[in-house]
This record gives sequence, C-alpha cells and structure tokens, in this order.
Amino acid sequence: MRLHRLDITAFGPFGGSQSVDFDALSAAGLFLLHGPTGAGKTSVLDAVCYALYGAVPGTRQTGQGMTLRSDHAVGNTRTEIRLELTVAGRRLEITRQPPWERPKKRGLGTTLDKAQSWLREYDAKAAAWKDLSRSHQEIGEEITQLLGMSREQFCQVVLLPQGDFARFLRADAEARGRLLGRLFDTHRFAEVEKRLAERRRAAEAQVREGDAALLADAHRMQQAASGAMELPDLAPGEPGLAEAVLGAAAVARSTAREQLTVAHCRLTAAESAQAATDRALADIRELDRLQRRFTQAQERAALLEERADGYRQAQTRMERARKAEAVAPALDLRESAEADHRRAASAEAHARARLPETFAGAGAAGLVAAARRAAEELGGLESARRAEQRLTELVTERTDLERQERADEDVLAEAGSWLAGWEESRTALQARIETAQEAATRSEQLGAQREPTRKRLDAARMRDQLAGDTDTAADQARLAREQSLGAKAHWLDVREQRLNGIAAELAARLEDGVACAVCGATDHPAPARKDAGHVDREAEEEALAAYQGAEERQAERERHLGVVREALAAATAEAGDTPTDRLAAEYEEVERLYERARAEASVLHSAHEELRRAEAEHERRTADRQQAEVRAASRVGHRERLDREKALLEEELTQARGAADSVAARAAQLERQAALLTEAADSARAAEDTAQRLKDADARLADAAFRAGFDTPQAAATALLDDAAHRELQRRLDAWQSEEAAVRAVLAETDAAAAARQPAADVEAAERAAAAAARRTREAASARDAAARRCTELDRLSERATAGVRRLAPLREEYDRVARLAGLAAGTSADNERKMRLEAYVLAARLEQVAAAATVRLHRMSSGRYTLVHSDDRSGRGRSGLGLHVVDAWTGRERDTSTLSGGETFFASLALALGLADVVTDEAGGVRLDTLFIDEGFGSLDDQTLDEVLDVLDSLRERDRSVGIVSHVADLRRRIHAQLEVVKGRSGSVLRQRGH
Repeated sequence: MRLHRLDITAFGPFGGSQSVDFDALSAAGLFLLHGPTGAGKTSVLDAVCYALYGAVPGTRQTGQGMTLRSDHAVGNTRTEIRLELTVAGRRLEITRQPPWERPKKRGLGTTLDKAQSWLREYDAKAAAWKDLSRSHQEIGEEITQLLGMSREQFCQVVLLPQGDFARFLRADAEARGRLLGRLFDTHRFAEVEKRLAERRRAAEAQVREGDAALLADAHRMQQAASGAMELPDLAPGEPGLAEAVLGAAAVARSTAREQLTVAHCRLTAAESAQAATDRALADIRELDRLQRRFTQAQERAALLEERADGYRQAQTRMERARKAEAVAPALDLRESAEADHRRAASAEAHARARLPETFAGAGAAGLVAAARRAAEELGGLESARRAEQRLTELVTERTDLERQERADEDVLAEAGSWLAGWEESRTALQARIETAQEAATRSEQLGAQREPTRKRLDAARMRDQLAGDTDTAADQARLAREQSLGAKAHWLDVREQRLNGIAAELAARLEDGVACAVCGATDHPAPARKDAGHVDREAEEEALAAYQGAEERQAERERHLGVVREALAAATAEAGDTPTDRLAAEYEEVERLYERARAEASVLHSAHEELRRAEAEHERRTADRQQAEVRAASRVGHRERLDREKALLEEELTQARGAADSVAARAAQLERQAALLTEAADSARAAEDTAQRLKDADARLADAAFRAGFDTPQAAATALLDDAAHRELQRRLDAWQSEEAAVRAVLAETDAAAAARQPAADVEAAERAAAAAARRTREAASARDAAARRCTELDRLSERATAGVRRLAPLREEYDRVARLAGLAAGTSADNERKMRLEAYVLAARLEQVAAAATVRLHRMSSGRYTLVHSDDRSGRGRSGLGLHVVDAWTGRERDTSTLSGGETFFASLALALGLADVVTDEAGGVRLDTLFIDEGFGSLDDQTLDEVLDVLDSLRERDRSVGIVSHVADLRRRIHAQLEVVKGRSGSVLRQRGH
C-alpha cells in the first residue's frame, strides 16, 4: 500500500482545505511530520485512517463522526477527506464526508446531512477515473479485503503508536494477549475454548439430568414398594449410582411378587364364602316375595267385592252413551246453523243502524238500487276534482311569486348599502398590505444580524467559563505532575532496595546439588538471608504500576489543559474583548426588534387574502343586484296570467260542490254513502239464508233422536259423553276387569299358596350375612389389586430406569471426552503442564515470530547488545505463554523488558512495532505496506543511538518503503530534509510541505 495524495477540508483543526503530496515526501524515503502541541499532527494520521475505514483510531471516534468537523470551518463548508493510494496494484481514490449539521436553506436553524462516501479507480487505458461504489458498507469491505487488515491492525501496523508498544513491553501476559488477539484475530481459538466449555457444561448438565431422572424413578419405586426399598446414599453424577439403583429395584420387585401370591390365595377363599351366602340370601328373598304376593291378592279380592255395584252402574252409563253417539252429528249441525244465524242477524242490525232513516224499512233489493245511484253521481265529480287541484297549485304559485319579490327587494337593498362603502374599504386594506411589506423587509435585515450577534454572545459566555476552567486545569496538571514525580521517586527507592537484597532473592532458589546460576558451584555453604525490610519483585511491580498510573494521569491532565487553553483562545478570537453583558444587551435588542418586525409582517398574507375576498364579494354583490332587477321585470306578466286563470276555476267549482265545503268533501260524502248501502244489502241477504238453514237443522235433529230411542232431542244430548268423559269411563271399566283377572290368577298359583303356609322369612338376617361376606371379598380383592399394581409399577419403573442407564452410557462417555478436551484447551488439565490456554498457545507462536523479526532491527539499533526473546515460563500463579525478555550481550543475562531505560525502551518498542508490522503484513496475505508512520519518542535517544535508529529506518527504503516520523525533536529537522509542518493559528491549522 502506497499513499499518493491526501486532501483535507474542514477536518479537526484544519478550518480550510489542505493537501499533502505523499509522492513528493516519499521520494527521500524518510520525511518528518512536526509542529507545536495541539497543531494537528495526529489529525493528519486520523484523516488517513478515516478515509480508509470511515472512523478514526481509538477513543477519538465519538458521536458517529459529528465531532470530526473543524470548529474553525465556515458555516457552509462541508467536511471532506479525499485519499489517493495504490494497493494490490490498483490506484484508488476514496472520498468521505462525515455527517454534519448545516444551516437550513429556508428559515432558521440547522438540518442534519447524512455521511457520504465515494470510491473510484483509475483506468490507465482510458486515462480516466471510473466510479466503483457509493455504499459505506461496500467501500469498507473492499478496502478491508484489499489491505487484508482491520482498522485496529492498520493503526498498530501502519500508524505505529510507540507509546502503545512501550506499554506492551512492560505489560503483563494478559495485557499482551489482548493486543495480540486484536492484531492476529485469534478470536476463533477463543471461540473454540468457549465452545468446548459450553459443550462440557451441556454434557455435564445432561449427565446430571439423567442421574436426577434415575433417582426420581428410584424414589417412585420406593414409594410404590411402600417403603420396602432402600435407596443408595449417592448424589447425581457420582459413580455407581446406576448399579445401586438397579440392584435395589430388583430386590423390591421380588418382594412385591411374593406379596401378590399371598393376596391372590386370600381372595379365592373370600370369593367362595361370598358365593354360598349369596345363594342363601336369594332363597330367603324368593320365599318372602311369594308370601307377600299371596297376602296382597287376598286383600285386592275383598276390595273388588265391595266395588261391584259401581261397576254395574258404569256399564249402564256406557251403553246409553253409545246410543247417543248416533244423534251427535245432527246436534252439531243444529248448533252450527244457530250460531251462523245469530252472527248474520247481528251484522244486519249493525249495518242498518249506520244508514239514514229514509232506508230503515228498505229490503235487500232497495238497498242495492240506492248504492248504484250514489256511485253514478260520484263519477260525475272527476272533472271538478281536477279543477280544484289546479286552483290549489295557482294559489301556491302566486304565493311563491310574492316571496321571490320580497327576497329580491332585500337583495337590492343590501347590495346597495354594501357597494356604497366599497372604495373606503379597499383603500384601508391596501394601506395594511403596504405596512406589512415594510415590516417584512425590516425582519429580513434584522434576521441577518441575529446569528452573528448570537454566536459572539455564545463565544463570550464560553470565554468566561473557560477562563475559570483553565486555572482549574492548570492546578490539576501541576498536582498530577507532583504526584508523578513522587511515585517515580518511590519506585526508584523500592527498586534500589530490591537490587540491594537481590542476593537473598537468588539464594532462595538454590537447591543442594544444583549449580548456582551466578557462580556455578553445587555447594552452598552460606546463602544470603532476607532481612526484615526485604523488597520482593511484587512490591517493585506495584510501585512501578503506581508510577505508570500517575504518569498517565499527568499526561491526561496536561492534554486536558491544552484542550481548554485552545478552546479559550478560539472563544476569545470570536468574541473579542467586549463584555458579555454588553453583547447580551445587543443581542436582546436585535431579537426584540426582529420579533416586532416579524409580528407586523405576519399580517401580510392575511391582508392580501382579505383584499382578494373583498374584491370577490364586490363582484358577487354587483351581479346579484343586476339579476334581481331582471327577475322583478319578468314577474309582472306572469302575475296577471295567474289571476285570470284563478277567476275561471273558482266559478266552475262553485257550481260543482253544491252545499258541501269543497268538491273533495262532496266526493267523500258520496263514497261513504255507497259503501254503507252495499254493506247493508249484503248483510240482509246473509240473514235470510241462515234463517232457512236453522229451520232445516231442527227437523233433521228431531228425526235422529226418535230413531235412536230417545223421547226428545234434549234427552239424547244429555246422554252423550264428550271424549274425555268417554275415555275415563272406559278406563275404569277396563281397570276393574284387569284387576279381577289378576287376583284370580295369583290365588290360583300353587307355589304362592305353599309359601303362605310356611313361617315368615327373615330377610334382614340373610342380607347382613351376605354383606359381611362381600366386604371380606372386596378387601381381599383390593389387597390383590394393590399388590398387582405394585408389581406392574415396579416393573415399569425398572424398565424405564434400565433404559435410562443404557441411554446415559454414551452420553457419559461423551462428557468424559469433552471434559478432557475442554480442560486441555482452557489450561486447567493436568495434561497441560504449562497451564496455557489454546488462544495463548497460538498467540505465543505469533509473539515468537514478532520477537524474531524485531530482534533483527533491535540488534542493529543497540549496536549488537540487545536481543528480544519469547518466554513461555509461568509468572507466579499465572499461566505461561506470553512472556517477553531481553538478552543483554554485555552481561549475558536475560532480564525482563521493563528494566530497560527510557531510550532503550523507545528503540526496543520501535523494533517491536516494525517487526509486528512485518508479521501482520505476512499474516494479511503479503500486502506491501509502502508507507509507515512512527509516533513520538525520539527525544529520549542520544546522538549515536539516534543515528543508528535513523539508519535502520532508512534501510526500510531497501524494501521500497517510505517512513514518516512524527516528532518534536529539533535535531530531526536538520537530519531529515523532507518535512510536513503543521502550523496552528487563531483561524485553524495549515500544512506546509518543503524539502522535496
């Protein structure tokens, strides 16, 4: 990967547009990026990272890109990063614009524009750029695939933050593991460990669940065996549980079968005894039934003899009723004819009562003739009806004409009154519109003054607040500096005390017969002893950790102080020296005048609308007045025609209605009279017909009664029975006959007569004996059933327990195998001698490669003195695998990297960073990294070491690389000619490129 050009606009401290020509800077191999603190050196590297990955390194990525915009940028300038580079033989151009809040094009306030990205590729054949994508996701995936590394890897490999690698040298194994895990993506090995642990827990849970189910079945078997089964004293998961449970179940099943045999014998004996008592009870009950049957038959025979007279009277009554049934049809016919005649006579009387007295004595023929005459007269009034209806329509039409005339008069009066004041109203509305337009113009002028005035006021308030924050931050930075110096002094004291007592610490490791690591002797006659104030390695590491923490807090406080001072300078530059109260008063005055002008201008639209409505009303009223005048002229001739037609119709109707109030009333009178006459004629004819039918029915009834043997029709009617009485009398006769036959049959039975001669049967005693035998049989059957259910339940539970044990056997084998693998991968197994986790084992191999690659450059930087080696020894109680030591060729001793001095730590961390870059590059598929950046740390080197470090960096050109050094060291400005300087100012930072 080689960078060609970087364009920055409104990003970080750069308020305007800045460009970096990396081709020119890379021509010399080494180039220097320098500038004062807070100028924006790191922001240049952030811009490269943001162009590639859409995010800046580390914790500086906050607010989804909203904080990347420069505070020095002009309001309408869009933040943009454009990077041109070559990677994998392809020349690409990446343009990214983070989200930003821009001023609205209409109205006040701001609106949020989303982030945008472009990816283009240069086509050498066409000599032009072609678009590839505008999708954030697609561009990110394409760049990650081409570079072969994530953003975290890129920031560690290409942007080489030396502070991080210095901490890496001093860090413990766990911290090194976290960094290497991010760089080499060993997450999959951690996932293997996690997956094995999850499978172990799952298998263990299944085994415990199976054992718990087996114990539950054992408890059920103990309950089914009524406590005769003893359970093993074992918990789920313990060995031997299955065998113990199955053995106890076999004993319980054998005992249950013996109990079942005994219960079956007892049931057989009880059933035999019950059968004998049941037969005796049946014989006693049959004797008692026959005795009671014979006694009841004797009592029923005596009762029949007493009721014999009533039976004979009922037979006589039934014979007369059968004779009267022949007269029944004639009686029904006579009753029906009499009822019809009464209804017809009543209807005739009612109809004649509604007729005039002139028709009281008329017969049916006379009434029919009168009805015909009334209908003929009604037909002659049809023409008069139509005339009367037309007269009503004329009256209604005449009334409508008068109503329209009154309405038009009102319209003319109202229109004349409104049009008289039209000119005055129009003049007033036009004046309102002109006043509102002037207010709108003032509002626009004041609106342009509001935003600058408000920004100055906000800046002044921020200036006042930051003035106090600067003093507080300065005090905190001074206090942190004092604490850091104190912690460093304490650490050096503790380190000196440990070095003074190092002999006792080495002597503690001596063993008889083993050579001393210092002198080589196998005898140790007088080893050194630890005194009361001995300082061990842990105390030194605690003091070092406290010093490092204090140093980090000091750096954080100083960075915070620089940020606050820059913010104060920016706020002062914008607000000036004007007091905040004065700026607030100016802003309030502008705001008051602006609101007043807006309020006056707000009526402009309503005034225009009101004038438009008034003009429309003027046109409408003028048209209404003209239409009303035309309608008034046309109504005069129409009124005269209506009056002439009305006079002719009134003359015709006077002749037609006679004495009635109207033609309709006369027609209704004739219709009612014709209907009454017709109804009376029909009623008279019906009465005459029913009288003749009643006379014929009387004659037929007298003849039928005589032939049936009755003296009069009334006697036949008295003897006749209705259906209910006939059925009741027949039922009584049939019951008496049935009862008599049944009694005679019982008295004739020989077994009943023989039973009556025997002593009375004792049924209660026999029932008590049978009940006792049945109770004994039920108890024996219940005991037999309980024993059978016990055997069945024990067999079922035993089969289920046996099946469960068989199913659990493969699962237990799987659990043993998974648990062994999980312990080995997690470093907790006895087979894992160094207690190394799987991920740590992989990272240890990577760290060994990094140490080998770093040693090549460290050996040259240190003039052949130092070599980095990987150590997999355990530290204390922790796990081994990620130790890092330095071998000092001058002393031949191997020691921890935390013992290096400040300058040694710098070039060791630089060598480690360059070695890590080579390893990660090879891991990423061999992608060439032709452009690297190295952060601060050169100030801790002497001249000779600095020359050696620069020679190493300059040797990177052999691999066609260019290295950018980020540093404040003034001596580097003389040694490195190609430079990119960041110059800060009140309006933002700018870039200056020279020496190329």
